[in-house]
Amino acid sequence: MSMKVAFIGLGVMGYPMAGHLAKAGHSVCVYNRTQAKAQTWTAEHSGSLASTPREAASNADIVFMCVGNDDDLRSVVYGDDGVLASMLPHTVLVDHTTTSAEVAREVAAKAALQNIDFIDAPVSGGQAGAENGVLTVMAGGNEAVFAKVQPVMAAFSRFSQLLGGVGSGQLCKMVNQICIAGVVQGLAEGLHFAKQAGLDGEKVIETISKGAAGSWQMENRYKTMWAGEYEFGFAVDWMRKDLGIALDEAKNNGATLPMTATVDQYYADVQALGGGRYDTSSLLARIEALHKK
Repeated sequence: MSMKVAFIGLGVMGYPMAGHLAKAGHSVCVYNRTQAKAQTWTAEHSGSLASTPREAASNADIVFMCVGNDDDLRSVVYGDDGVLASMLPHTVLVDHTTTSAEVAREVAAKAALQNIDFIDAPVSGGQAGAENGVLTVMAGGNEAVFAKVQPVMAAFSRFSQLLGGVGSGQLCKMVNQICIAGVVQGLAEGLHFAKQAGLDGEKVIETISKGAAGSWQMENRYKTMWAGEYEFGFAVDWMRKDLGIALDEAKNNGATLPMTATVDQYYADVQALGGGRYDTSSLLARIEALHKK
């Protein structure tokens, strides 16, 4: 069923996600802080653009958001130009930004005052997953509301799961980033060891990827890591933001995350090398930089 939707935030993730919604036949109105990006999007897709989040959200059945962080989220939700200023009762606000669970609960409470439903729905799969429409969506919120938006999110996702109440999606995304951090560090150390041992990296990966060491990171990043190329995917700056959120949450729930804290500092080293926009596989660059000293 075609719906009237708004999409707020046309970054590397939001731009293709909104495009998939348009291709699926939904009526899409987009807003982006940089209007030139929104103009490019409307030239490429059937849809309209708005000059404010409020204008984009006006009369929408579902408002999707994918911005940078907690403060960016607040800036497009609240105030005279925010989406809550125009959303109608019994419509749904869906946030695909990776944020704290705290701000998800805060926005949900503010939305509820206007009888607007809220789903926190961070995604995994990176830029390639967004472009190919195969993201994984981790959601928190009401089951009936999730059932309403899940078929619409299917335009850009291959799997979506409701994890519990509001904030649960963000907590699950924290688990996701914690796990990725450890896997990438292990892969970086393994490839570094293979180079030092004089092994053929292609043959090593072809062999060990068939067994228990195999992972998405290994399959999709080992070639570029071996070549010292780090311009493919999720940036270190964003990973540090996400790990910071997870580490803050761990202080609240009592979780012990020594590996996560260590890898977060390793990513700080990558930033110090000028690699803030490198992708997350650049932990190998840090090891190799240290080795050259």
